[in-house]
Amino acid sequence: MRYFIELAYKGTHYHGWQFQPNATSVQETVDKALSLLLKKEIAIVGAGRTDAGVHAKQMFAHFDFDEVIDVPHLVHKLNSYLPKDIAIFTIHLVHDDAHARFDAKKRTYEYHIHTQKNAFESDDSWYHPYKMNVDKMNEACQLLFNYTDFECFSKVHTDVNTFNCTIFEANWKQENDALVFTISADRFLRNMVRAIVGTMINIGMEKISLNEFIQIIESKDRNKAGFSVPAHGLYLTKVEYEYV
Repeated sequence: MRYFIELAYKGTHYHGWQFQPNATSVQETVDKALSLLLKKEIAIVGAGRTDAGVHAKQMFAHFDFDEVIDVPHLVHKLNSYLPKDIAIFTIHLVHDDAHARFDAKKRTYEYHIHTQKNAFESDDSWYHPYKMNVDKMNEACQLLFNYTDFECFSKVHTDVNTFNCTIFEANWKQENDALVFTISADRFLRNMVRAIVGTMINIGMEKISLNEFIQIIESKDRNKAGFSVPAHGLYLTKVEYEYV
């Protein structure tokens, strides 16, 4: 039987979602907890990969287990066993072919910036104390909808078959000293959101124009795009399926 597990985590102390040798990952931490509590080797498959330091307000993963699970009991046990920066919301029984990564129809990320120094947000938001033209940045968001090939925002030497993504939503919202970028798409390339944010910040600081932004996208050249903003301001906030 296949189960979906819904969770959230603060990525500060993890080297990303994906298992890797000689480094602590979220996937490995949850695998160990499930294996211990279910008394069977469990390997979860996530809806995607988040880089070191990136957070998730909602993540899904699937795993296989041959018995019916007492969901409330297991969720309680997992939350008691796991460290405080990983929280399990629920576990769903799904059909045997369900896949947390390949069946996801839409993913949403947020990038958080604070423009005034804040002692309580140093791990959760990027401090960028410079004046930016948010209206221009939102104009750049509208330009994204004209394209599907975002190779210019992808980490180089990435093993993917296509750089095409369909963007459903992209906008900046500011409230006092907090600035949040929201973007939704069917899929994302490695480092894509952080590169888009860095490039749009250059627009907001009037280092590049909207026409230059278009030229960057059409160049398909990562070297022409802006810097990659720090990981700790990035959140995976929502993963959507037809059956969850």
